[in-house]
This record gives sequence, C-alpha cells and structure tokens, in this order.
Amino acid sequence: MFKFFNRIKTVVSSELNAMLDKAEDPVKMLDQFMREMAADIQEVEAAVAKQIASEKMLKRKANDAEAMIEKRTQQAEQAIEADNDDLARRALEDKKGHEATFKTLNESWERTSKDVDALKEKLTEMKKEYQEMKLKKDTLKARAESAKTRTKMNRTMSSIGNDESKRGFERMEEKVMQYEAEAETSEDLAQSARTLDDEFKELANNDVDDELAALKAKLGK
Repeated sequence: MFKFFNRIKTVVSSELNAMLDKAEDPVKMLDQFMREMAADIQEVEAAVAKQIASEKMLKRKANDAEAMIEKRTQQAEQAIEADNDDLARRALEDKKGHEATFKTLNESWERTSKDVDALKEKLTEMKKEYQEMKLKKDTLKARAESAKTRTKMNRTMSSIGNDESKRGFERMEEKVMQYEAEAETSEDLAQSARTLDDEFKELANNDVDDELAALKAKLGK
C-alpha cells in the first residue's frame, strides 16, 4: 500500500512531461492521482484505527491479568496468615497462570504499540506529502490553464493576420469604395437632370425670400 502511494507521488512529481507528450490532459490526470493518494490515506487511517483498537484491548487484558496477579498474591498472604497452606498454594498456582498470561499479553501489546506508532508516523508523512502534492497540483493546473490560454490567443492572433483574412478585408474595403463611387455618381446625375423651369422656379423662390427679408427689416423684426 505504501509502495503504491509512493508510486503515485513519483508519477505526479516526475512524469508530467510524459503525460503531455502522450497528449493526456494533465489537469484531469493530476486530479485522478490526487484521488488515488487520498484513497491510500483513508486506507492507512483505517489500519491505524484497527491497530489502536487492538492495542487498547491488549492493554486492558494485560492490566486485568496484572490485577489478578496482585489479587492472588494478597489472597495467598491471607491464607498463610490463616494457617491454610493448601489455599495459599492454590492461590499461588493460579497466580502463575495469570503471570504467564500477563507476559504474553504485555509482549503483544508492546509490539502492537510499536506498530501503531510506526503507522501514525507513516500516516503523518503521507498527509504531509499529500498536501505538498496538492499544492504542486494547483500550481501545475494554473500553469496548464495559462499555457492553454496563451496557445488559444496565439492561434487567434495568427488567424487574424493570415493572407486569407487580409484578402477578405481588402475585398470589403473595395466594396465600400464602390458604394461611395455609386453615391457620388447618383448625385451628379440628379444635378444634371434639373430642367430650365426648375432653375427659374428656384430663382423665383429666391426673389420671395429677398422680399420677405426686406419686410422683416422694415418692421424691425
């Protein structure tokens, strides 16, 4: 399990370039690696919890056996004071059995306690590595997104400046110039289409305007 966790960490740390070479999405792959690392940590946490439970159980049983040793010792002393050697002997024989049980349980507890300490230390190390990989993942994701954005912008700018775009722009410019020429031509045609009566009518309108202005001046308006 720990080897697998280390393998995942190694992939995240040293094989990003290989993922990019294979056209894999680094953002998705990094998220997948982090999920696998988190699953490893949960597995170790479960193992630690079981070992702690076993440690507590062994310690409790060892304490019970130790208490029975003390109890049988006191009972043997009581029997001797009462001049009952047979009862004292049986108490001491039972005491030996509890001593053997205590020795076995205590040795098991010591081993389990060491295992628990080792697992706790490993779990702490894994969580620390996970946080380091998480920070690195966030950095790599930001770099990947920035690179994608720059690539997209460069491609857009390249398409704007290519020959096809320029030719299309020039065609539109020619059309606008053509529209302007047609407008100027239509104005010239309209001017040339004026009749002699139109010109006299305009002249008459100018005379009326002059007379109106004279009246206004006379009236002081």
